[in-house]
Amino acid sequence: MQSQYDLNLILNPTLSGEQLQTEKDYISNAVQNAGAEVTNLDDAGNRRMAYPIQKDREGYYLMYTIKASGDPEKDIAASLRLRDNVRRVLVVKDRPEWKTKKA
Repeated sequence: MQSQYDLNLILNPTLSGEQLQTEKDYISNAVQNAGAEVTNLDDAGNRRMAYPIQKDREGYYLMYTIKASGDPEKDIAASLRLRDNVRRVLVVKDRPEWKTKKA
């Protein structure tokens, strides 16, 4: 059974358009190679971070929604962390009760 996950990444903020597309393609391939599928991509662009990472005050934010079975933290995130331009990777299981508004 496939569950829905949020895959959040922070990339190097100084990437050119061509380098950024290369990273996006690599991420998509990593997700597909793990047997998962991308259902949504929210490209937030360069944003200021709360604290510097590798002396950068900004980061390029990508938020993917993926459907995966197994352990995407191990399968996908581990390979993405090896990339030079990837600053942070976070995989969170999507839980429907988090989206409901409390009255």
